Amino acid sequence: MDRFLIISNRLPVQIQMQDENIEVIPSVGGLATGMVSVSKSFKSSWIGWSGGNRKKLTQEQTKKVDAALLTENCIDVNLTREEEELYYEGFSNKTLWPLFHYFSQFVEYHEEQWKAYQEVNRKFADKIAENIEGVDKIWIHDYHLLLLPQMIKQRFPEVTIGFFLHIPFPSYELFRVLPWRMEIINGMLGADLLGFHTFDYERHFMSSVRRLLGYDININQISL
Repeated sequence: MDRFLIISNRLPVQIQMQDENIEVIPSVGGLATGMVSVSKSFKSSWIGWSGGNRKKLTQEQTKKVDAALLTENCIDVNLTREEEELYYEGFSNKTLWPLFHYFSQFVEYHEEQWKAYQEVNRKFADKIAENIEGVDKIWIHDYHLLLLPQMIKQRFPEVTIGFFLHIPFPSYELFRVLPWRMEIINGMLGADLLGFHTFDYERHFMSSVRRLLGYDININQISL
């Protein structure tokens, strides 16, 4: 393996700034804790959002933040406050999260949020493209980036892509009510390997693939 990229909505670190001093603090819990050993076992970089809005930073401060992140092999995808609201707080957590957890009565459907979700996934794809040199494997994580595998595969077909979903995948009867179900399922199928927490989640995904796209499925393999 030459270089290995880990992709997630949030980076495994937080940035704290006081005057001109910048400190990188490891995040605790969740994906960051689970993947830190994997990240350190390979020549890897981690691409994600640092959680901060850079709009108020000077050019010099921005350079210092990027340099501090690079010491931890992290690369920031800069999100605006509007993108945070529409993509993260909106479509990711008000549409996908409740739908995938079977809270259909709480699901919100807003075209503006869906467009922001697409745009941020493209922004992640652009950042990966900037750092693709020497990379042979990419591991993408969770429901915030369901469109990203296909975006990367279309641009870099030779790169091996893994995707892991850290929440349930709902039954077809529920998933089919999502207006953008085709885009989501095709986005996920850009990955060479898909991972789910349980067999039931895998089975639900396979059922949606078969019913929506008509692809042949043999045990746990999909023939596109």
